[in-house]
Parts: sequence; C-alpha cells; structure tokens
Amino acid sequence: MVLPNPAFTQDHGLHNSSKRFTEPAKISWLDWSDPREMERTWRAAAVRIPTRKGQSKLVGIDNLQKELAGIKRKIPTVIYLHGCSGFWHGTHKRTKFLADSGFLVITPASFARKKYPKSCDVKTNKGGLYRGSVKIRQNDAGYAIEMARKLSLVDGDNIVLIGFSEGGVTAATFEPQNQQQQVRARIVESWTCNTPWSEYRGVNAPVSEPVLTLVAERDPWYQNQWTRGDCTQFLNDVNGSRSIIYRGELLGSSHALLEFKTVQDDVLEFLKNHLDSSLYIDDVQ
Repeated sequence: MVLPNPAFTQDHGLHNSSKRFTEPAKISWLDWSDPREMERTWRAAAVRIPTRKGQSKLVGIDNLQKELAGIKRKIPTVIYLHGCSGFWHGTHKRTKFLADSGFLVITPASFARKKYPKSCDVKTNKGGLYRGSVKIRQNDAGYAIEMARKLSLVDGDNIVLIGFSEGGVTAATFEPQNQQQQVRARIVESWTCNTPWSEYRGVNAPVSEPVLTLVAERDPWYQNQWTRGDCTQFLNDVNGSRSIIYRGELLGSSHALLEFKTVQDDVLEFLKNHLDSSLYIDDVQ
C-alpha cells in the first residue's frame, strides 16, 4: 500500500490508510450535494502557489489570500482532483509539478467529508466499491471551481480541471451546473472512458473545453473487458482534444503516468496550446 508522505501531516484522514469510511447504507444521495460537506472539501484543500519560475509553495486555504498578496497579476489556475485513495505522495508530486510550471493549484479533499464511503482497494486494483462516488466527486469539483473564481487573483478565463484515476473519471464526466463552473480545458490522467456504468462512461465536456486524455496501453487497473480501451471515440475531433495512449515496457504498463517527464511534457504542451495567458510566472513576488 502506498502511504502518504509523512512530510505532509495535513494528509492524516485524507488517505485510504487513515480515513474512517462511512458504510454505504448510511449515506443518502442527499449527502452527495450537501453544501456543508462540499465546504469541508474546500476548507481542507491543498493549495500550491507559484513563487518564481520553477518554484512553488504549499499553503492552506485559510492563508491563501495572504500568500497571494505579493502577486501582481491574475494566475492561470488548476483544480486538481485526487484519485480514489485520497491524498498520497503522488498527489503532491503532481501539484508541485503544475505549480512549478506557473499555475495556482487547488486540490479539494473529498476525503474531508464526514460521510464518505470507500471506493477502491489499491492493493488489489479494485475500484467501483461505491457507485455514487463519481457524483460526490463531481459536486466537489463544481464547488471548488466556483469558490476559486471568488479569489481575486484567479484568472477566470484560464481555469483547468485535471484529475487522476477516479479524479480523472470525474474530470471526464463533469458537467458544469452553471456558468461559474465552466473551465477552459480538461486533462484526464489514467482513465479509459469505458465502463457499463453510464454516469462513468464517456466525456461530458462542451465543445468550448478541449480535453487531453492520457492512458497506458496496459494500465493494470483497466485490463478487464468492461474498462479496457481509451477515450478516443468520446473526444471532439475539431476543438483540439487529444487522446494519448502510452506504450513501451515501463510507461505502457503504468497507472501513475505523470511521474514520467514524457507525460509532463505532453501536458505542458497541451496547456500552452489552449490557454490565453503566459504559462510561466517569471517573478511573481
């Protein structure tokens, strides 16, 4: 089992190894969109702010405005969605990579909900333990996008939704409920878009939101007849959306793709092509 990096003490309770999960029978569909629960995910969010080119800083929501006080212009922003096991060292690697590249990165912590079911077993690569998880995650994503727009230095024209694994399912299937939940683009790491469950299947991005999907050909989580494949058939072929299938001995069998520089370069190229603002902040302090 992959445990959270002990350097991030705020991760306690936000990973499969430390979260006290709720029995599915004790969760109602009303809990999925409970404003109090969504607020908890926002208050517990991990935030990384760019400081100088190639550098960033981990902060909390409560002191975010203070930390942003020295920045002189609006910042392109990523709403990052963690996987089914919650916060782990890979979450912090990804958000640091994105923040070091010039983005304000906000990661809502869905595990911060009081009522939250276990949705996967990382030791067996088994997911889908609670079907309603995607609806919970979609609500948390929409709430985070709206809250981010209230921050004065967030560039509202350049908000990107990025998700890994179950977070990738959420990023792919997320449907904005209002104009404040719309984003500029989406990136889906390690999901195939294929499943018999209709609410998990496909891509729900409007034509205004190009989508980049990334998956390994032999991803160990998706080798059954129901989830094998990739997202190509669900993407808009005229708005710059793209599906990348990684092959090769190591990359082709990996789930954590953004650990590889090749994948990081593909992500940065996509972002540069689809954002208005300059990607890098050379000297923001």
